[in-house]
Amino acid sequence: MRTLSARFAGYAILVFFSLVFLYPFVIQIANSFKTEADASANPLSPIAQPFDTTSMTRIFSGTDFPIWLGNSVLVTVIVTIARVLFGSMAGYALSRLRFPGRRTLFATMIGLMAVPGVVLLIPKFLVLNQLGIYNSYAALIVPMIADAAGVFIMKQFFDSVPVSIEEAARIDGAGLFRTFWSVVLPSARPALITLTILAFQGSWNEFPHTVVAVQDPSLFTLPRGLADLVSGSLGAGNQYPLKLGAALLATIPVAIIFVIFQRYFVRDANEGAEKG
Repeated sequence: MRTLSARFAGYAILVFFSLVFLYPFVIQIANSFKTEADASANPLSPIAQPFDTTSMTRIFSGTDFPIWLGNSVLVTVIVTIARVLFGSMAGYALSRLRFPGRRTLFATMIGLMAVPGVVLLIPKFLVLNQLGIYNSYAALIVPMIADAAGVFIMKQFFDSVPVSIEEAARIDGAGLFRTFWSVVLPSARPALITLTILAFQGSWNEFPHTVVAVQDPSLFTLPRGLADLVSGSLGAGNQYPLKLGAALLATIPVAIIFVIFQRYFVRDANEGAEKG
């Protein structure tokens, strides 16, 4: 009886905190479908009275949201693929290859992870301007294709992979890259999925970098465009439904990617535990 009571209390606490964390998201959804008057009068009500889709329609017809969305998709896809590819290759090199300065390079990378990103904003601007790519897609993409955290994650995972599987591949005549690509990388799927989620989320939500990389409104990504929208670029009024609706639409892709990949990540992690 005591065990049942303790379990019930535990579930009750979990449900309570789940509702606490979910309530702001519910409010965001509700306000996205309210009239401006209703959103101003009842901002914390989870029910839209009346239910109105004007703001959602206006997001696509009265703002540059489609342009922001297209830019975000382009930048995020390229950056995510590049981070996963380069992060896995660099992590494997630091884990398996023995070359002068390897430890120093890894220590420097760890140190870079401790540097606040805001400290690098001005140097980023100066480098982009000096290279002549400021205010371009290259400025949005190139500085973000490498990530120290991703290299660290992959390096730590490859350290846990037995060297014996690579030795067997080399005996069969596989070269270094073939061994990495065909033998080691498939076993790193949990780490690759983790890196994919982090890379997608990081590049999709990246805002500070876009501030110093571009000024042309046609190059704005969603975070930069939403910041411009929230700052009152559409005129007077609080415009809560419009702003929250745009933020809601920007959140959906990240939530979908996380839910889809989390399922595979949990499954692969459990399979790895069973094999171990």
